Amino acid sequence: MKAYEARHYLLKASLLWDKVEDINVYPYTLPVLKGFEEIIFHPKVTFLVGENGAGKSTLTEALAIAWGFNAEGGTKNFNFKTAEAHSGLHGKLRLTKGTRRARDGFFLRAESFFNVVTTIDQLDADPGSGPPIRNSYGGKSLHTRSHGESFFDLLDHRFGGQGLYILDEPEAALSPSRQMSMLVRMHELIAKDSQFIIATHSPILMAYPDAQIYQISKTGIDPIAYEDTEHFQVTKTFLNRHEQMLEQLFG
Repeated sequence: MKAYEARHYLLKASLLWDKVEDINVYPYTLPVLKGFEEIIFHPKVTFLVGENGAGKSTLTEALAIAWGFNAEGGTKNFNFKTAEAHSGLHGKLRLTKGTRRARDGFFLRAESFFNVVTTIDQLDADPGSGPPIRNSYGGKSLHTRSHGESFFDLLDHRFGGQGLYILDEPEAALSPSRQMSMLVRMHELIAKDSQFIIATHSPILMAYPDAQIYQISKTGIDPIAYEDTEHFQVTKTFLNRHEQMLEQLFG
């Protein structure tokens, strides 16, 4: 895996196999951890791609918790818990950090963003809690917004730059045009010294230039070019030959 100049926040993550009690139980049986020693992160954007069940979300979650984020999402200041569903993988990871300190950060997981929004509303309902937290998210309760709108409020208002942003399948809330808008916002934040780690199925998002893409397969995790990803190839073939592909699928 390619090494980069150490000018970003999270340089790499190593798995301490000697601390794993049983390699034959979850999550160590996941494809993402097959032969896993370390993963090196791009200074700008690192994408984790692969089939459902490959372990993208498990690794993303472990990285976020090891960095200090709440397991269900949010900033380092969030400490709520609605379910004890995360693995213990974060305790077996060693993070190598750069010399620069991130001034901002957020962990977004699409499946539990609702819980983050609910927690913000609950904290703001406490009269002694200080200025409303929602002021940092556009000024309104995100529950009054659609899923996609609330996510963009997060991107536009809460993400301020000079931060590490770990996102798990952010495209779940976004239309194709909104995914392209997300690329623009990412580019703005990267210009402000931000670093992104994103688990995704979106061929639109993973098209971000000069990004590192890691594909997770049955053989483990390996670097891959954008045009070589299954997401790009299947989407391109379907759009170019959708009638023929539908005939094959339905035939």
